[in-house]
Order: sequence, then structure tokens, then C-alpha cells
Amino acid sequence: MSHFQIRQKFLDFFKKRGHTIVPSSSLIPDDPSVLLTSAGMQQFKPYFLGQADPQKDFGSQRTASIQKCFRTSDIEEVGDESHLTFFEMLGNFSFGPVGKDNPDDFGQKGYFKRAAIHWAWQFLNSILDLSQIDFFVTVFKGDKEVPFDKEAYLIWKEEIGLPEEKIKRFGREDNFWGPTGPSGPCGPTTEIHLKGIEVWNLVFNEYYKDPDGHLEKLNSPGVDTGMGLERLAMILQKKENIFQTDLFVNLITYLEKETPQLDVRTKRIFADHSRGIVFLISDGVIPSNKEAGYVLRRLIRRLVAYQRIHQLKENLLENLAEIIIQDYAQVYPELKDNSQRIKEEIIQEREKFSRALKGGIKHLNRLDKITAKEAFYLYETYGLPFELILELAPKKTKFLKREDFEAEFRKHQVISRAGREKKFGGHGLGEARVFSPEDEEKIKKLHTATHLLHQALREILGPHVRQMGSDINPERLRFDFSHPQKLTPKEIRKIEERVNQKIKENLPVICEEMPYEEAVKSGALAFFKQRYPSQVKVYKIGDYSKEICAGPHVKRTGELGHFKIIREESSAAGVRRIKAILK
Repeated sequence: MSHFQIRQKFLDFFKKRGHTIVPSSSLIPDDPSVLLTSAGMQQFKPYFLGQADPQKDFGSQRTASIQKCFRTSDIEEVGDESHLTFFEMLGNFSFGPVGKDNPDDFGQKGYFKRAAIHWAWQFLNSILDLSQIDFFVTVFKGDKEVPFDKEAYLIWKEEIGLPEEKIKRFGREDNFWGPTGPSGPCGPTTEIHLKGIEVWNLVFNEYYKDPDGHLEKLNSPGVDTGMGLERLAMILQKKENIFQTDLFVNLITYLEKETPQLDVRTKRIFADHSRGIVFLISDGVIPSNKEAGYVLRRLIRRLVAYQRIHQLKENLLENLAEIIIQDYAQVYPELKDNSQRIKEEIIQEREKFSRALKGGIKHLNRLDKITAKEAFYLYETYGLPFELILELAPKKTKFLKREDFEAEFRKHQVISRAGREKKFGGHGLGEARVFSPEDEEKIKKLHTATHLLHQALREILGPHVRQMGSDINPERLRFDFSHPQKLTPKEIRKIEERVNQKIKENLPVICEEMPYEEAVKSGALAFFKQRYPSQVKVYKIGDYSKEICAGPHVKRTGELGHFKIIREESSAAGVRRIKAILK
């Protein structure tokens, strides 16, 4: 089944059930708190919040859409089998009040768990014929605040007829969504997993969380679902990864023919980034040094750098853009209308970068050897990525290591970060970003978790451990610390257990303001004296952790969920790096 057929079947299915089909909104959102549109529900936020009338605007309390989405939080992982910057999200939505909640009701009133679950099951099984594929579903198992989602469980078991072993119960970290920010609608979720992959997430917004963290039932609950087109296509087309689907086949075929010297990962980066470039330009983004334009500029320049490294044909990006325009024009006709401008922006940015490259190469040629500091200067001033520096001057970079380059990068972050809007990610790809309230909440939790992690490291590894740097995005924390050797599996396990124990204890997080010298005398950890003002904030987590920090933090550790270390590696000589998530 082609991706065109998947789209059409989804929209037809929900149109028949009273949903107004709403076109994808732009990748440039109306919401000023977010940099780019990253979810299907984003354009519907005013309706979920009761700020707009869906009946007046759509003629129904039900909508469905296929939304263009762009996320940069996982950009370091692009090139593997599943991560993308640009993707499409299939979704159906209901804005309260709820009507009969009957899956046989094809009217226009709002619906809730029964209809949402039945329709999802019907679509996957009756329409897409996925009944023979291995699957399971998940429901919210409940906690002290919110009870077990018995309603969803019984719908799956008694109405759909799933056996007990196919209905898994998970906690808040897996099956409870929201709110976006410190307050707002939120609720339990039920997820459908096919071949072990989460394909469809059904969110039931039945609670409201106030700024103090108290939950109360909403009078008019809503439904917000999201299903990734790329993942669904991979399963329906029986492919091993998303890059083998018909969403990418023409791009990959062209790259295999024209760029045989590229490895698999780099070809996937070209395929992903070129899609993102085309859709961003089509929606009005132009390369620049700020916000969405900065993301676009770095995507283009990253590919141009690869072109230079591997001596690829100059018009490669325009050719890839043309393939994308032809592949998607049937669904997004604006691509064809904007095709000339898309190619012109790519060419202009390539020429600008080429001029910068000339200056960088001229400076590089004057150097006898290239240290990490010089390499970062070449990157910062002329935009030369680390890989291109190695390629251009193999003898001068004989002793240059990526970890040393990244250490220089982190020093620059510390000095130049003028707030949370500026953040630089891996592979030399920068991102200027304004975080959404939902992302801010995730960052707040991860920020608090770094304090627990820091103290756990000092307790388990020794008092020599000190923070050497950190970086947090909405998906994970990264913490660099002084330690001479690789951590053992046993040490990692002990650190995780210690942090999770402190989360379980639901310790209070208290903030006090005091002079810097007084804070240090009180025992607060402080390793970046040059960064602190004379008056500082000290965050104390129970009797366990005490650090000078500017925030933000949660009020109690019980809000954090489950702490998990996903990677431990070397960062620089005598410095280790931990990447961790909250589940």
C-alpha cells in the first residue's frame, strides 16, 4: 500500500465518521512559544483550551488531519533506521463536550475513549488489514493521583476482545500525557504497538492540572491522537526501516546511483535533511542566523560540507529537491508552486557558504597545525564542520580529536549562552530555539535530575567528581564530569538506583537566595565561580543535594518519573559523559 493510499484511507475513514478534514498547517506555527510545528495537535490548541469554537470554525467537534512536523531534538540520531527531522503525523481529534461516545455515531458531536479506541482498532484491522501482525496495547496503570484507566482497559478487553496478555499496564512516564507547561489539560493515554513499535498514541485529556500541581476532572474532555506516517508505511510495506519505504525510495535510489562513495548513514542524512529543507523553504523559512532560518541554514550547510568532503556534483541538492517536489506535489501542491524559490534559496545559501569556505581554507592553510581551539575557530568564523577540517588538512589534524573539539564547543556554550533560546547540538549543527511550555516542563525535570545525578556520582565514585559541563534538551540530559576511567555496569546500575530512590522519596526542592561566599560556606556545590554573580540561588533537594544554580527546577522529586542512563562515554581526557532520560 502506497503512502498516498494510506493517507487517503485514513482521511476517508474519519470523514465518514463526522470529522472535518483540516489541511496541514504551516511548519511556521502561530504559537510564538515554539520554533516549528512539531505535532498534529498544535494548530488545535485553542480548541482544546476552550478559546475557540470548533463548531463555528469546522462545523463539527471532530477534525482529522495529516500534519507536516519538524523536530530537531533528535537530530544527532538522524541517519539511523528511525529518526527524522521532517515527518508527517496522522491524527483525529475531538473537542468536548462529549456526546454519546458511540463508535456507531457518525455525527458531529464530541467523543471520548470508546469511539476513539474502536475506530483506531477498526482502521488498523478492517481498513489496513493488520490483524495478522504481532501487536500489543498499553493503558495507564494508575498511581496515587490518577486511578487505573479501567475504562480503556475494559474497552480493549471486553468490547474489542483482546486477551489479557495483549493489554500491558504502564505508569505515568509511558501512558500519561501533559500538560504542556505547568498547567493545562492532560490525561492518560492508550498506545498501539505493532511489531514492538509504538505506532498510534491516543491521548485522553480528561484532567486539568493547575499551577500548584493539583489535578481536577475536566467538564469537557477531549481526544488527541497521533500516528506516524513513516512508521505505519514501514509496517504496511513490510520494510526493515523507514528509508526503504516509498516515502524515500526515489531519493535513496538516486543517492545510491550518484553518490556510491557515501556510507548508508550519510545517504540517509541527505535524504532526511533534503526533505526538511524543501518543506521549510516552501513554508516561507529562509536561511538566516536566527530561529527557524538558522535551522534551515545549518541543514543546507551540513549537506554542502558533505558535498565538499566527498567531491559530489555541485547541483546534487537541487536534484534532490526536484525529486521531493515531484514525489509530494500530489499531496502538497504548494511545493510545485514554490519550486523555483526552493532551488534559488538552496543555490544562494550554497554560494554564500562556498565563499565562507574559501576564507576558512585560506586561514587553515596559514596554520602549521590545527588544535581543537583552532578547529573551533574555523567552525565558528567560517562554518567549517569538524569532518571537513579533517578532510582538508589530514597532516595538520593528525592529533586533533573530536572530543577535544567538542570540549571547545562546550566552553563557547558556557560563555555565549544568553538564555535558553540559544542551544547548539551535535555534529556542528546549531539551533536557535524557543521552547514550548511542554518542552519547558521536560527541561525543568531533567535539570532537577542532573542535581540528583551529580550527587549520586560523588557518593558512588568519590568526591573527586565535579561537573565539567552539561546540556539539556527536552528529550535527554547530558552531564560531563571529572573521572579517570570508564564506569562499570555495576557502577551505572548503582547510580541509577540511587537517583531513582531519591525520586521515590519525593524530596522537596527548596530555593534560597544568598551571597556567593555564604553559599559556598554552607556546603553548596559550585564549580564555575567565574559564571556566578555576587548574589546566587541555592537549590537544596531534601538533605541530599545542595548546589548553586539558576534553575529551573520542579517542586518535588516525585515529579520526575524514572531515571535511566542511556549512554556513558568519554568526553575528553579525564572527563566522562553521561546521557540520561526520564521515562
